[in-house]
Amino acid sequence: MTSNSMENTVRHMDELLDCIGANESHRLMPLLDLVAKEVEAYEAKHQTPPEASPASVLAYLMDEHKLKQTDLAEELGGQRIVSSILNGKRELNTRQVKALTKRFGVSPAVFL
Repeated sequence: MTSNSMENTVRHMDELLDCIGANESHRLMPLLDLVAKEVEAYEAKHQTPPEASPASVLAYLMDEHKLKQTDLAEELGGQRIVSSILNGKRELNTRQVKALTKRFGVSPAVFL
């Protein structure tokens, strides 16, 4: 699907939404569901994820796993190094990326 045809599809979806309103039993509701799924699939395939720095990714993973800097000190070479990485003053090296990849079960690409 081209971006022009997707723009048309979104326009039609908006028209359906205007027509249906809050009436979930409206006879056009199945059509709206179908169009909405197409738009969602297109956006998932064509939108690029926002760029995140390795430090941001690490901070996010630490937060998700409820970890503190000291929890990663041994794997990354000390608490000061963890702090420097998180503050953007130091980049991750290959050994650190491998350790983080193993710990969090993610692709090394998230840290590059």
